Amino acid sequence: MESVPRLLPEWVSQEAILLSWPDAKTDWADWLEEVQETYISLINKINTYSCPVILLARPDQIAQLQERLHPSAKVLLVPADYNDTWIRDYGFLTCDLGGHRYPVSYTFNGWGNKFDASKDNRVNCAYLADMCRKQITEYGLVLEGGALEINADGILLSTALCLSNPERNGEIRLSDYEKQFAEQLGARKTLILQNGHLEGDDTDGHIDTLVRFTHKNNLVIQSAFNRPEDSHFAGLAALVEECRTALPECEIFELPLPEIFNEDGDRLPASYANYLLSNKHVFAPIYGEPEDRLAIQTLEKAYPDYKVVPIDCRALIQQYGSLHCISMQVPTNTLKPEIIEQLHLGVSVYE
Repeated sequence: MESVPRLLPEWVSQEAILLSWPDAKTDWADWLEEVQETYISLINKINTYSCPVILLARPDQIAQLQERLHPSAKVLLVPADYNDTWIRDYGFLTCDLGGHRYPVSYTFNGWGNKFDASKDNRVNCAYLADMCRKQITEYGLVLEGGALEINADGILLSTALCLSNPERNGEIRLSDYEKQFAEQLGARKTLILQNGHLEGDDTDGHIDTLVRFTHKNNLVIQSAFNRPEDSHFAGLAALVEECRTALPECEIFELPLPEIFNEDGDRLPASYANYLLSNKHVFAPIYGEPEDRLAIQTLEKAYPDYKVVPIDCRALIQQYGSLHCISMQVPTNTLKPEIIEQLHLGVSVYE
């Protein structure tokens, strides 16, 4: 039996997906109807193909959601207060220690004090910890879930650009991160990648926009091979080569890069790598762009025994994020039995 914790990779069996409902108090105010429709569509597809949803929502939104969601939807509404909906970066991670699964919470400070995240940082302890079988483990390190990618062998990926931002953890050395990842998350090997970044990305190059492990220990990488004149081409090509050198045993699947601008002419960080894995399904972001089809085909090759489910994320990218950023998976045997039972009762409210 293992005596060290192990951060669970995304493809382990899941019993729920965490989401936070967008409302007028979040950054979604200018696209509210479109983004709410995106969430409803995502919830329906997660319910249909994968598992129930735990949906955080402000108390004044609960009644509206009860009317808007289909009565048979497997959704547990959790009255909560939060700054915004990027729960990938403040929702709890799940580790396994000797067969027991428990939630792990890090400090979230709005990607290096770029935005107020004081309410987000309280979500795990205030609303989610009591749902779990085991006590939550809290760490003072500033760290976001989107900054980490791990496989079944304990190889953990992150990026130097993100971890080196002094607004997160001061002048902490990358070697100190590696030590903490080993002790707290069971990382047997940590690779902190030096290359790759998407314009407009507030996260300082989160790994979940760039490189993902597959369940077969291969790599899916957001490349720009289809756009040799693009400003991203050199950096993403260097990222591919860096991964090829560091992990030569991995087959690499390169995703095409879309080119999307907002109404002000700013490049949006649209990434096809920002997909969600859940119970042998790949919920894949698409953007109404010519590259969508090739991206889906690439993911089908990378996950040959999974079903790829496209999700229209044109509304999400307007706020510089996508599908993986708004979601967090909960592996099986993490939540209390009574929570699991309630999740399967249709639309209900957690009290």
